[in-house]
Amino acid sequence: MAAKLKKGDTVVVLAGKDRGSKGEITSVNPSENKAVVDGVNIAIRHTKQSQTSQGGKIAKPMPMDLSNLALLDKNGKATRVGFRMEGDKKVRFAKTTGEAI
Repeated sequence: MAAKLKKGDTVVVLAGKDRGSKGEITSVNPSENKAVVDGVNIAIRHTKQSQTSQGGKIAKPMPMDLSNLALLDKNGKATRVGFRMEGDKKVRFAKTTGEAI
């Protein structure tokens, strides 16, 4: 099955403590059905100092479920993603505007 949300997409959070927040997807893990969104779902990790990195409290974005994310269309509204054939290519399109992504 083709991915509805991909790395680099701008999304809005639909549920959870960060509902309404917008951000860009930095990584997607389709096998776990999760994605990491920049600036959303931040957790504080306490890390020990090593030779390569400074220790202390480090803010780290944690993965969140894909079902809690929706793609933003060109108008800045949340939209669902559909697929259609344009010529011999399969393309994603925004259900609200019908425009190819």
